Amino acid sequence: MSFCDHCQGQRFDRAQVLRALRAARKRLRRSEGSREAEHVLAFAIETVRSLEIPHFDPVDEVVDGEVVH
Repeated sequence: MSFCDHCQGQRFDRAQVLRALRAARKRLRRSEGSREAEHVLAFAIETVRSLEIPHFDPVDEVVDGEVVH
């Protein structure tokens, strides 16, 4: 399956956020951090994972000489 540039960018951004949240949770576990903080990060990870990434079909409309996407 291939994605348009917009959707690929959205997927990349979401993946970066998930990696950062997972790394933070891992650091908390190593440092005997708060269980509550770990649960909050787990909740944030699940929330980001559940986000739908909208797909916008390119609409090439010309408005006063400009292309609108």
